[in-house]
Amino acid sequence: MSFTSSSRQLPNTDETPERETPEPDAPSSGIEQPGPARQDASEGAPDHTRDATDAEPGQDAPSSGPEQPTPTAEGQRAVGTAQGATDPEPERGATDAEPEPVVRAPEGEVPAGSGAGSSSDEDDGGDDGGDDGEEPVSVSSPPSAGHADEGTDGSTDEGGDEGGETGPAAPSAGGVGEAAPPSGRVRGWRGRYPVAATVLAWTVTGLAAVLVLFALLMPGKADQFHPAQFLRVPVEAVFGAALVLVLPRRPRIAVSAAAGLALGVLTVLNLLDVGFNEYLGRGFNVVLDWALFSDAQAYLQDTFGGGGALGIAILAVVLVIAVLALVTLSVVRLGSLVARNSEAATRATLVAAIVWVTCAALGVQVTGVPIASEHVALAVQDRAHRVRDTIRDEAEFQKIAKKDTFANTPPDQLLTDLRGKDMMITFIESYGRSAIEDPVMAPGVDATLTAENKKLTGAGFAAKSGWLTSATYGGSSWLGHSTFLSGLWINNQQRYRTVTAGDHLTLPGAFKKTGDWDTVGVMPGVQKAWPEQKFYGIDKLYDSRDLGYRGPKFSWSTMPDQYALTAFERLVHGKKHDKPLMSTIILTSSHQPWAPIPRTVPQDQVGDGSVYDAIEKAGKRPGDIITDARKSKEEYGKSIQYSVTSLIDYLVKYGDKNTVLIFLGDHQPIARVSGDHASRDVPVSIVAKDPKVLDRIADWGWTDGLRPEHNAPVWKMSAFRDRFLTAYGSTPHS
Repeated sequence: MSFTSSSRQLPNTDETPERETPEPDAPSSGIEQPGPARQDASEGAPDHTRDATDAEPGQDAPSSGPEQPTPTAEGQRAVGTAQGATDPEPERGATDAEPEPVVRAPEGEVPAGSGAGSSSDEDDGGDDGGDDGEEPVSVSSPPSAGHADEGTDGSTDEGGDEGGETGPAAPSAGGVGEAAPPSGRVRGWRGRYPVAATVLAWTVTGLAAVLVLFALLMPGKADQFHPAQFLRVPVEAVFGAALVLVLPRRPRIAVSAAAGLALGVLTVLNLLDVGFNEYLGRGFNVVLDWALFSDAQAYLQDTFGGGGALGIAILAVVLVIAVLALVTLSVVRLGSLVARNSEAATRATLVAAIVWVTCAALGVQVTGVPIASEHVALAVQDRAHRVRDTIRDEAEFQKIAKKDTFANTPPDQLLTDLRGKDMMITFIESYGRSAIEDPVMAPGVDATLTAENKKLTGAGFAAKSGWLTSATYGGSSWLGHSTFLSGLWINNQQRYRTVTAGDHLTLPGAFKKTGDWDTVGVMPGVQKAWPEQKFYGIDKLYDSRDLGYRGPKFSWSTMPDQYALTAFERLVHGKKHDKPLMSTIILTSSHQPWAPIPRTVPQDQVGDGSVYDAIEKAGKRPGDIITDARKSKEEYGKSIQYSVTSLIDYLVKYGDKNTVLIFLGDHQPIARVSGDHASRDVPVSIVAKDPKVLDRIADWGWTDGLRPEHNAPVWKMSAFRDRFLTAYGSTPHS
């Protein structure tokens, strides 16, 4: 119990300042009045009946037995209020008619019922006076005694944690069964509702422990969230508890706060890992991936509108702040609990350490998950390695990008076997192996490939197909495009910036270098300036602003594929040219979230795209499918069917004997659609009427038709450029 006064007590000496005070009127109760002077300790026992108003400044008036000083009216009101709030048991000798006065104990003594003699270890689970803002119970003398309340600093709850300094300890507000003092002023609801305070304190402490345990054991992939993952003993918690036990109070709080903040940051990064693994098939790169958030924001705006995107962004910021704050506060709270209960905490820490060492040595597991966990240490180590590898990779890739097998090949020795051919390289968004082999999507997609192959055959075309392993997964399509066209493995944003800032030869650039082709690009997904046009060697670019579309957007996709191909025919291919075309076309209708999906319309009704208004309105909304894996798979499959159908319909209608089409997927769809641990393979096909074109790749081992067999050859996507250039008459000159 904390007893406070407005000034420090004077030393207990014989010399005391004298003060003249008027003698109060004798009380009507007949209690004997004290004498005007204080007895010296050498003259016998002190006079315990002395009036509190006659006490020397800074001294407490002792009390014994039923003899009581007469409180002032204000003091009686204060006492009555305290008694009404706490309802204490009356002291011996008190009568029902006599209000209990405030009693100050002499220095070194504690009044009965104050809770003295109990250490701060007897506090409720997790109530940390100074740490969580609890208002401790305090008792003060009535105004007539010349004392004023002095605020507590919260340090008394540490039970001598600070260098052995001790003092009267404030009782826990949540201490069940611990009676409030017989008089005084009770501050805070904890004093009025001790049981509720105890329950709340234990609940908060329990939630803090659960949150910290979750943060220590949280995996970075969604498919790893199962109960066994959280039934482990984290070695970081054992070391943390041991450190807290040996630190003084202030260093302990500082270390706990720093550790909690670090754990909170790691939790946020783990959440990013979960999202990136779900969408991109890899963890979050703390060096490179910050630039992707602007693309994510644009995707959200296109999918959910401006208001929805803003709401999601605000929610994400609030979540980050909440995680950082709650994890930090939880670690501090648990650290205080360990320090207050040092004896029990020491035993528990030793037991946990023994269990961890034993399980680690014996390799004890539950459903394949080790009981002894060092997840945080390994996660930090992994991130450090990724940062180091990213920094090293930049220097190494700059050297790789400067080497080019065909960099110095003379123009007349490039692509000699394709002269006079109209070339089309077309990317179909998210067209991956899963579309052809997944049991949910494959039936519809395979039926479409079969039907479209029959159309090609009927029009005199033939096709061969194989597999390429993309450099990206689930998104970041530009990494797949640049890998395929440059012949370099571009699997991160840093490599992309490096290669596009250089002059490495690309496939469109090779056709341009010969001087025998005009190079054009049709990219409805590009909605702003695109400086990469120069790197790719594209003479004329048609982006979303140049294609004349007046219809609605289909979520992220700015226009249906059928319209983009129709615009290409109207603006480029259908016009007279002095040279054949090398066209790079990127189709977008199969981009997530696959709702709504366009529908093929008669070619003569395409017009400016207004015909798609009714189709867009009748389609499904992203919210209808985005949280349902099966629905997402079904709609994704339909979008691939639409894109393939639009492309083959265009080729059959507008292609001729000199047309050569190469089309492929840029990457697999997200894990929720492609499946956990799916490959990064995408189908690739070459279609032509001239049989000599396909004869040149007869030794590739590709499958006839548009659907590659499961065991067809698989190459890295970066290998295609050199194989293609070599197959069609290019001579290497590095």
